[in-house]
Amino acid sequence: MIQIVLSAIIAALVALLGTPLLIKVLTRRNLAQAIRESADGIVYPEHSGKKGTPSMGGLAIVIAVLLGYFGSHLIRWTPPTPSGLLAVYLMVGLALVGFADDYLKVFKSRSGGVRARTKLLGQAAVALSFAYLATRFPDDAGLTPASQAISVVRDTAWVLPLGLFLLWIWFIVTAITNGVNLSDGLDGLAAGASVLVFGGYTLVNVWQFGQSCSVVLTQGCYVVRDPLDLATFAVACAGACFGFLWWNTSPAHIFMGDTGSLALGGGMAALAIMSRTEMLFVLMGGLFVIITLSVIAQVGSFKLTGRRVLRMAPLHHHFEMAGWQEITIVVRFWLIQGLCLSAGLALFYAEWIRG
Repeated sequence: MIQIVLSAIIAALVALLGTPLLIKVLTRRNLAQAIRESADGIVYPEHSGKKGTPSMGGLAIVIAVLLGYFGSHLIRWTPPTPSGLLAVYLMVGLALVGFADDYLKVFKSRSGGVRARTKLLGQAAVALSFAYLATRFPDDAGLTPASQAISVVRDTAWVLPLGLFLLWIWFIVTAITNGVNLSDGLDGLAAGASVLVFGGYTLVNVWQFGQSCSVVLTQGCYVVRDPLDLATFAVACAGACFGFLWWNTSPAHIFMGDTGSLALGGGMAALAIMSRTEMLFVLMGGLFVIITLSVIAQVGSFKLTGRRVLRMAPLHHHFEMAGWQEITIVVRFWLIQGLCLSAGLALFYAEWIRG
């Protein structure tokens, strides 16, 4: 447990102290993300005050997670596990996809970044390679980091063949990463909600470690490989987001960019998959699911009926267009995420009690 505490402290301090250094470097080079402005009859929320704010702050988050995770292992002199390394792999791989997008936005002043198809292909390559590797590296009990069974609170009886399993993991990773990416539209919204999600997964993984079948052979024990190391990774992500949020909250001194949002989505997806709680993420990361559904509803309604259900998608921009203050939207959305997370943890615990 000391390792978990160390991971959180190191990641939080690195993000808290390192982010202003990154801000200075980006500001000196005038590396700010282009801001979309209303034109040609298309109205966007008024964000002109954000001009000049540096982007690519996700670099600070990823570096903080890496130093927190590996630093805690080094201090405690314990080797990383395959599960932990795969979580890092998925996060860093998707961060590189996001970095390519941020590069075009910042260096080429293209507010749209890379083409959507190119971004999806990059996400697919990382997700599919992660899925394949996660079915390898069995431990002494034959457990691999991921299971080919669909999981809710733990593995179900629905076991997928390898081909369908790869597609299933690709869908989960793409859905979660794009959900976090869509949520990163207001100062501190995605970072604050991510703190809650990663904090929740820290609790889940610590509980799974205490009730692991490798520790206690009782009915209802958890068949999860390396839950303690997954908790070490999760708390590093929570600490990094916490430290970054100090500089990202309104008015933001830096944006996380796609480098950060895709990396955080990758970390969440890795935890959901390897902790055997894939479907539980609908509650654990409820805010990201709601925001994603708002975009689907907006696009679907417009294509089918020619009408929009929201003033603007994603959902937080709808409330901006309705006149809500940015900070009001962010705090209330954090509260919604807190309620969703509480429901997810309650369901997780209730399943254990029932078992």
